[in-house]
Amino acid sequence: MNSTEEFVAMLREDLALPVTAADLESGFDDLPGWDSVHLLALLTAVERRTGRMISLPDLLEAGSLREVYALVAH
Repeated sequence: MNSTEEFVAMLREDLALPVTAADLESGFDDLPGWDSVHLLALLTAVERRTGRMISLPDLLEAGSLREVYALVAH
């Protein structure tokens, strides 16, 4: 992931979540259409797109999509 815009596009395309860049700061419970299954789908989508393994425990500690993006970007 090279940018938050690319990350948001992936969320919209792969997870069918109606999110915007502004939603990256929101907690998961405040995201439109979010449920716990999306977290596993997000992990799979990120790993598929980046070719890198993402730590599930680290992902579970994230409180927002911005924090998930920080895991993916580094």
